[in-house]
Amino acid sequence: MENRFEERYRTGNLPWDHGTVDGNLVAAIARADIKPCKVLDVGCGTGDNAIWLAGQGYEVVACDLSATAIRLAREKEGADACRFLVADFLADEIPGEPFDFAFDRGCLHCFDEPHQRAAFAEKVARLLEEGGLWLSLVGNADEPKRDIGPPQLSVLQIAQAVEPGFEILALESGHFGSDQTDPPRAWVCMMRKRDGKPPIG
Repeated sequence: MENRFEERYRTGNLPWDHGTVDGNLVAAIARADIKPCKVLDVGCGTGDNAIWLAGQGYEVVACDLSATAIRLAREKEGADACRFLVADFLADEIPGEPFDFAFDRGCLHCFDEPHQRAAFAEKVARLLEEGGLWLSLVGNADEPKRDIGPPQLSVLQIAQAVEPGFEILALESGHFGSDQTDPPRAWVCMMRKRDGKPPIG
């Protein structure tokens, strides 16, 4: 996966990169009333969402597999307010934990195997405070597969990946923020880290 994304960032073949913050993030922050806090942006790409968060007063650590993506992010106005890292999220240590809020725009759905998605969710949980929130934007399998478009997951696949570490607070069908006339559909999934205690009953 690393070489594939690095090549795409080097060649500029980035249909998902529309050069501005994703409106789903803005809306979710407002709806959940998430005040400035420590944020982790996983798979941050060229950094638009991380830079927007930092501009709102959040303390942001943002990581991506692609060194080219991180270089492009660091060159943008406002990037100095973020900590951008080249990192393999599953394999590498991520500094700055614990975080209060985690965000990924199309990272969870890039893992093909259920155990990989579960490992991704487990790593997010390890890096969050108890009760911390995670917003994930995921390709929506209710939309027919496009020739060019994001990987897609079903509601069941998302639930299987994030249980038992997270409680799903909201799972809504929407669209990825995009400059395309017909943007891909997305699941907008807000989750809260469970406290680790066994359920009652």
